[in-house]
This record gives sequence, structure tokens and C-alpha cells, in this order.
Amino acid sequence: MLLMKLQAKEKFSFLQLAHYLARVDNKYGQKEEEIILEYCSEMGIENVDSFDFENFSLENILKDFKSESSKRIVILELMILIHIDHSFNLNEKKLIQRISESFGIDIDDVNDYSQWGKSVAMLYEVAKIFVNERKI
Repeated sequence: MLLMKLQAKEKFSFLQLAHYLARVDNKYGQKEEEIILEYCSEMGIENVDSFDFENFSLENILKDFKSESSKRIVILELMILIHIDHSFNLNEKKLIQRISESFGIDIDDVNDYSQWGKSVAMLYEVAKIFVNERKI
């Protein structure tokens, strides 16, 4: 929905950031993978075959997002990934805090974005049920 507004380089950086976030709680599962594939589809890019968690540089990736709107899109979209497994892990909270501080985004806005992400994650799950319903 919003990711298509990112510049080409930002899209690839967002994908790396999403993979990092999905693994920071040590629980990378099917729901996270599904959301990342949705992100790729929306951005019109291929998913990465492997992700090197150990050599990931958060600071370098965050430098790729220049505009205020891109920074806000990143946090909004990451909130969907965070909430898709119905858990906002401490490591995820710390990571979002680091990102928002780097981007200069107020904690009140981040909390609002978290609520939005939780709602979108829930609606995504409901939509999957609707799509898979069969009429008798």
C-alpha cells in the first residue's frame, strides 16, 4: 500500500530491514515470511534467497532513507510485520526505538503507528479467511 512510494534503493533497503526485524526475536516463522513476500510483491522486487543476520548493518541501511515520508512509511510497514505474530518482543521494541530515534520520529507517533500496524495485521488475517472461504 505505502511501499510502492519508496525509491528503488529504499525498497531494497527496506527488504533487508524487514528480514532483520523478522529475525531479531529469534522466531522467524511462516507469518513473517508471508508478510515479507507481500512486501516484495507490492514493491515489485524479488525476495532475497538468504539473509546474513550477523553482517547486517542497521546504521548503513537507515542512511538510505532520506525523506520524512520514506522514514514514516518504513516504520508504519514494519509495524505490520511486528504484529503479524501477535507478539511485540523486547528485541523488536528496542529495534523500533533505535530506528525511530535515528529517523527523528516522536515516540507518540511510533505508538500510533504500532496501533495502526496491529490493526492492519489483524485485517490481513481476516482478509485471508475471506479469500479462502468456499460457498456451498
